[in-house]
Amino acid sequence: MRLRAVLFDMDGTLLDSAPDFIAICQAMRVERGLEPIDDKLIRDQVSGGARAMIASTFAMAPEAAGFEALRLEFLERYQDHCAVLTRPFDGINELLKEIEQAKLIWGVVTNKPVRYAEPIMRQLGLAERSAILICPDHVTRSKPDPEPMILACSQLELDPASVLFVGDDLRDIESGRAAGTRTAAVTYGYIHPDDNARNWGADVVIDHPLELLTVLDQALCGC
Repeated sequence: MRLRAVLFDMDGTLLDSAPDFIAICQAMRVERGLEPIDDKLIRDQVSGGARAMIASTFAMAPEAAGFEALRLEFLERYQDHCAVLTRPFDGINELLKEIEQAKLIWGVVTNKPVRYAEPIMRQLGLAERSAILICPDHVTRSKPDPEPMILACSQLELDPASVLFVGDDLRDIESGRAAGTRTAAVTYGYIHPDDNARNWGADVVIDHPLELLTVLDQALCGC
């Protein structure tokens, strides 16, 4: 079936949001009289969400006293700092232009709550270009469940087989495969050092956003 749309995960695939997460975590440490830590310790935990980043930032177990207060503070700070340093990954702007010129639809399916995702998309000028934004608020089960992908395909009125889903986490690939879409795993995102995107079972693995152009050319010409 001819490719009709490309859907992206947000953090670690479409956007490099780690700088905002890192800035918040480091500020929280400094305000408590603690020295900054290596940024990589935070970046490596981005895919695990606020809980994983706070655990790494303060070397605390989630069940430790005071952990939940730190997590909630992190989320509150992120509300006001979610689109300050966040930018599309190198090559993404060119990729999106090529997708649009090829008359393909593109959109975002993310596990990031809509209260963060929508402002970020607007701030970066992507909201008016994206055909769809699916967040956990729109479904009962988030990725790796196929529900978000099924909803996106349904709202776009597309057969899942005509959709390519691109992500930097096993959950993305599992969600896409279960929904019946084609899948592409990216290695440039927030993958834990102990993980390997080439073991996720994606249809294709890419190391840079612009490598997706070759995949799209092959899909469009039926190669």
